[in-house]
Amino acid sequence: MAGAQAGYGTGKRKGAIAKVRLQSGSGEITVNGKPAKEYLHRYSLIQLVQEPFGATDTAGQYDVDAEVLGGGIVGQAHALRHGIAKALVKDNEEFRTLLSQAGLLTRDARVKERKHAGFRKARRAKQFSKR
Repeated sequence: MAGAQAGYGTGKRKGAIAKVRLQSGSGEITVNGKPAKEYLHRYSLIQLVQEPFGATDTAGQYDVDAEVLGGGIVGQAHALRHGIAKALVKDNEEFRTLLSQAGLLTRDARVKERKHAGFRKARRAKQFSKR
């Protein structure tokens, strides 16, 4: 990857954590050493990851090198999007208003609820029978 490091951001979603490094470049996104298309598989997830660049009109100006761990593939894609948005703000503070209006800087705090005693799952109770 060519160019100096532009920004660094850590994104989180559910159990996934993405450590993102931005560098000025040609728009190449690398996740865990693989191209994003190969790692994420789905077109919708690749579009999701590129949202911060669309909101700031910087598509093709930055190379992304990310290390993602934990969670599932969708949670990892959301964490990657969050990390890219935070890294863009570190590089250029003027992007903060654009990204926050698009809702890309907000950490989605929803996580799976734990299983409770006497229940099958978090809220799924055992079947009731009167007789």
